[in-house]
Amino acid sequence: MAGGRIVEEILKRDEQRFEISIIGAENCATYDRIQLSPVLAGEKVFDDIVTHSQEWYDANAIKTHFGYWVQSIDTVAKSITLHDGLVIGYDKLILAMGSDPIRLPLPGADLAGVVAFRDLHDVDLMQKAAENGGEAVVIGGGLLGLEAAYGLAKRGMKATVIHLVDVLMERQLDEAAGRLLEKALAERGVGSILNAQSEAILGETHVEGLKLKDGRIIPATLLVQAVGIRPHVEPAKSSGLTVERGIVVDDQMRTSDPDIFAVGECVQHRGQCYGLVAPIWDMCRTLADVLTGKNPNAEYHGSNLATRLKVSGVDLYSAGQFAGGEGCEDIVFRDPGRGVYKRIVIKDDKLVGTVLFGEAGDGGWYFDLMKKGESVADIRDTLIFGQAVTHALAGQDPSDAVAAWPDDTEVCGCNGVSKGQVVAAITAGNDTLDKVRSCSKASASCGSCTGIVESLLKCTLGDKFKAQTGPKPMCKCTEHGHSHVRQAIVEQKLSNIPDVMQALKWTTPDGCSSCRPALNYYLLCAWPKQYKDDPRSRFVNERNHANIQKDGTYSVVPRMWGGITSAKELRAIADVVDKYDVPMVKVTGGQRLDLFGIKKQDLPAVWADLNAAGMVSGHAYAKALRTVKTCVGSEWCRFGTQDSTGLGVKLEQATWGSYMPHKFKMAVSGCPRNCAEATIKDFGVVCVDSGYELHVAGNAGIHVRVTDLLTKVATEEEALEWSMAYVQLYREDAWYLERTAPWVERVGLQFVKDGLATPEQRAALVARFLESQEVYQVDPWAEHAPKSEPAKVFSPLADLRDGVTQDHLTTTQEPAE
Repeated sequence: MAGGRIVEEILKRDEQRFEISIIGAENCATYDRIQLSPVLAGEKVFDDIVTHSQEWYDANAIKTHFGYWVQSIDTVAKSITLHDGLVIGYDKLILAMGSDPIRLPLPGADLAGVVAFRDLHDVDLMQKAAENGGEAVVIGGGLLGLEAAYGLAKRGMKATVIHLVDVLMERQLDEAAGRLLEKALAERGVGSILNAQSEAILGETHVEGLKLKDGRIIPATLLVQAVGIRPHVEPAKSSGLTVERGIVVDDQMRTSDPDIFAVGECVQHRGQCYGLVAPIWDMCRTLADVLTGKNPNAEYHGSNLATRLKVSGVDLYSAGQFAGGEGCEDIVFRDPGRGVYKRIVIKDDKLVGTVLFGEAGDGGWYFDLMKKGESVADIRDTLIFGQAVTHALAGQDPSDAVAAWPDDTEVCGCNGVSKGQVVAAITAGNDTLDKVRSCSKASASCGSCTGIVESLLKCTLGDKFKAQTGPKPMCKCTEHGHSHVRQAIVEQKLSNIPDVMQALKWTTPDGCSSCRPALNYYLLCAWPKQYKDDPRSRFVNERNHANIQKDGTYSVVPRMWGGITSAKELRAIADVVDKYDVPMVKVTGGQRLDLFGIKKQDLPAVWADLNAAGMVSGHAYAKALRTVKTCVGSEWCRFGTQDSTGLGVKLEQATWGSYMPHKFKMAVSGCPRNCAEATIKDFGVVCVDSGYELHVAGNAGIHVRVTDLLTKVATEEEALEWSMAYVQLYREDAWYLERTAPWVERVGLQFVKDGLATPEQRAALVARFLESQEVYQVDPWAEHAPKSEPAKVFSPLADLRDGVTQDHLTTTQEPAE
C-alpha cells in the first residue's frame, strides 16, 4: 500500500523528475490491505480493492518488479540486489516494507491449517479452508482478529475468538463498548473466550484444536494467529541503517542514510510505530513534498488515530483518549434496547477522545474537532447527540457547517483526502458519490466519511445534487436499478445489450463485468425466442460448461435425475475416470458424482463419452437448476407417504436447463422427517398423507434460511404446476445474482402468494416458462462434444515453453520496497 501511494504522491507533484522502479514481494499489483477483511467475508473481490493496477504503473512509465524481494542494500554503491541476483542502482531509495505478523511460538504452530491474516495468500488459505465448513479459532481479539473471525463465520465456519484479556479491542474500547461488541459478534456467529491464554496447538499433521492454559481444548480445523504485527526491518538492518523497533526516521522520513527514506508500517518515528493507514498517507505526502521540492521543509509530526471495525452491521468507531485520565471528564449516552453506546471525553474544554457503538456516523466530526483542538464549551450540552442535533439547535444546517470548513480539513482519514480536494473533484464534473469516490478516493475505503462527502456534494452543487434515495444502481455504468432495467426492457421492447445501454444512457460503451451478465440474463428471460445468448457476457464457468479449479483444471458433474443412477451410468463414469486420468471422484451433497482434475482440452471428449451413456450436463457451473435431492419415499421407506423419488425426477426433467437469476436447488422429502432437507432449498416439497406441502426460499449457504410454507396441494400434477409457476415468477422478478431467499425477503412472501393465487396466473407463468424451455432445455455438452475432431474452442493456446504449464498467481510477504 505505502509503496504504491508514495509513487502516486510523487507523480502528482512532478511526473518528470524521477525514473521510478517499484519492487514488491507479492506477485500482483498494489491493493488496499485494509479491505482484505471484506474480501475474506465475501463482500468484495480482489478487483474491488486494487489501488494501483499494472496498467496504471505502465501508463505512468513505472518499472515494476512484482514477485521479487530485496536481498541486500549496498549503501556505498547505492544499489540493491534482488533475491534472483538482479542489481538495481538508485539515487534515492524509499523503503515501504510494511510489517510481518507476530506468530506465537506455541507447540504445533507449524502444523498445516495454522495461518496468519496479513495478505492475499493468507486470505486464499482461509477461504479454501472455509469451503468445507468446520471450526475456526482465532487467537487475538483485536481489530484484525475480529475481522478475520467474522469473515470466516460468513464463510460458514464456526468461529471462536480467543483473547488474553477480558475486553475485546481493549486498546480502542472501554468495557461497556467491549461488552456490546461481544454481544453483536455472537449474534453474527462469532463466539468469544476472554481471559484465556493459549498453551499449545494440537494435531499431528494438521491442526485439530487449541489447548488453553486452564486445560480447555477448543476444536479447530483452521487456526488464525492475529496477535499483532512487527515492522519488517530486513534488509535495512543488515545494511547498517539505524533500526530499533522499526527503521528509525526523522520528521522528513529520512533514515540514518541521507539518500534512503522509509514510510509505512516498517517505520519508527519519534519512538512510535503505526499500523493504521492514515499516518502512512501523512508520511507519503510529507516525503513526496520533500523529494520533489514542492516543499523541501515539509515535516511529519505524528498522527491522531481513529479506528473503525469492518464487520457488516456493527457500527463502531474509536479515537483519541477514549479511556479518559487525569483531568478528563466523560459524557455518556446509553440505549441498551437499540444497542447504542456513545462516550466522549473532554479535557480543558477540548474533545480528546470518543467511543461510538451502534451509531458511529458522527465519528468523523468528533475526530475533526479533536484534531482542531478548539473549545467545545459552547456546544457541550448537545455534543453527545452529534453534529446534526448540535447544528440544528444552533440554527445551522449541517451541510452549511461542512461547507465552512477550511480547505485543508481532512475529510477521509483512510485515504488522506481534504475538503478542498473533494470540492475540486466535484467542481471538475464528478457530480455523484461514486464519481467522487473514483476521482478523489474519499469515502472509497471504510465509508465513515460518506455523509460528509454527500454534504459537500449538496452544498457545492445545490439543487443539481440528488442524493441516492432510490434503488441502488446495478453498477457504476448506470444510475438505474435492476427493477427499472427489467421493466424498461419489456416496456420499450429493447432486444439486445447495445439497445439497452443506449436507451438507458449507460455511461460506459461496453458495460462491465457486473452489468453485462445481468443484461444478458434479463434479455434471455424477456425474449427467449428472439434474443441470442451472448457468450461474452457469461462468466468463465458458464462459457466452458464446467467449473474451473484453482490449478486450472475443471470439474465435471453429469446430471443424475432425482439422485438416481444406474450400472450403465456408473460404468461410463468409471471408464471416463480411467481414460482421462481423473484424479478425484467426489459424491456431492446434491446426490451426484463430481469428477475433478479434468484438463480443459479433454472436456469435449469427456462430455461425448458421458453423452454416449445417456448423461447430460448437471449445470453445476450455471445460474440454473442444479439438483433435485430426494429420499427413497414410499417405494422403499416404511415412513414414506408419497413417491418422492418419482416426483423429484419429474421436477428435474421439467426444469433442468432453465437459466435463472442464480443457482436453484430443489428437494422432495417423502415424509415430514424431511430426509432430503427440503426446508432449506429454493423450492422444497414435503410429502404428507394428504398430499404435498410446497416450501420456498430456503438457503443452506453462509446464512442458513429455513423455507416459508407456500401452499399445500393434493396431487403431483398440482405440485409440478406450482413449481414451474414459482420458478417463472422468480425468473421474471428477481435481480440477477439474487437467490430466492433474499428475493422473498425483499418482496415479501405475500407478493409471491399473490402472484400465484389463481389458476389463470399460474397457467400464464407456466406457459411462459415452457416457451423458454423450448429454447434453453438443450444439453450444452452435446452441442460442444466432438463429432470427428476435437472442439477447437477448448484447445489450449500454444505454449512455447514445451512441457511447461502456465503459472498461477502466488503471494508471499507484504512489502513493496
